[in-house]
Amino acid sequence: MASSSSTALKTFNIENDIVELSPQDDIYKTDMDADRKLNRESPWSQDPHYFKSCKISAVALIKMVMHARSGVPYEIMGMLQGKIVGTSLVILDSFALPVQGTETRVNAGAEATEYMVAYYQGSQTAGRPENLVGWYHSHPGYGCWLSGIDVSTQMNNQKHTDPFVAIVVDPNRTMTAGKVDIGAFRTYPENYTPPSAASSEYQSIPLSKIEDFGVHANQYYPLEVEIFKSSLETQLLDLLWNKYWVNTLSQSPLISNRAYAVSQLADLNQKLSKVQQSVTSTKASLPSSKDPKDAKQKEKEETKKKENELAKSVKDSTKIAAEAQHGLIAQVIKDVIFSIRPGSGGQVDTSQLTESMNIG
Repeated sequence: MASSSSTALKTFNIENDIVELSPQDDIYKTDMDADRKLNRESPWSQDPHYFKSCKISAVALIKMVMHARSGVPYEIMGMLQGKIVGTSLVILDSFALPVQGTETRVNAGAEATEYMVAYYQGSQTAGRPENLVGWYHSHPGYGCWLSGIDVSTQMNNQKHTDPFVAIVVDPNRTMTAGKVDIGAFRTYPENYTPPSAASSEYQSIPLSKIEDFGVHANQYYPLEVEIFKSSLETQLLDLLWNKYWVNTLSQSPLISNRAYAVSQLADLNQKLSKVQQSVTSTKASLPSSKDPKDAKQKEKEETKKKENELAKSVKDSTKIAAEAQHGLIAQVIKDVIFSIRPGSGGQVDTSQLTESMNIG
């Protein structure tokens, strides 16, 4: 069990590109005078793109993921403590807020605000001088991006308590993929027109969320996320990991994520039906005597748009199949390792394991 946990932790470190830093690194040094000076100058107020990255401690990451998983299928919320280093927002710790969200939204009430203030004051008393530099919440099953409510909340935070970052974690996709699905975002100031956004990596958004996703997509921008740890954090990370790993072993993604899997299939069905309707309802347009070239170009653009939508649905279906396959493999591996069959003499039968790894 211990060796399995250790191997899983190493795999987790590799999958999430966790970088080990020296305890003497500038990230861990606290200079209150320099921090106050930086806050007075506030260069981020002059440049909407001032912050380029968000560096997150592995300990803070594990705490966020465990909190997010405990809340499924509901959204959860918490706060982030850290500092500013150059153009990076550095997250050194995180703590959960006593907030009961719904499946689509979460807001902090008076009780959560009181808890946040008390926790922060206790943290200062305990010798943790890091300020509150952000908040996090979860999107169970629908990816890492900011909804309209999230954008409004983050804009308000940046207006009154900047510098501040918004982090989103998807616990469902984290469980199925093995790699933490996380995103860090900053909103633009009001009345600011951002430059044309560069094309980002495709992510599957449920059809019911696409409109909300598209409407607010130009009101914020993503930060590059980097995960780090130090040798001094290793023991604490091991303790947190043991709890995380036991939960992972005791759960089957096929069972714990079945509602998510069903919702994915239902969403894929809706998307394919929408594409089918648009294809069947489309009629070839007759060439216009005025400008046949324009008509032909318009027809090509419409065809390309439909093909693009179909290609996205194919990507979604491939992702669903891959996640189901990984869940089956994980279940077979657990069965082979932990189940002792009559007549086996306590020996592990690896034939099933070999067969499972050759699936597909």
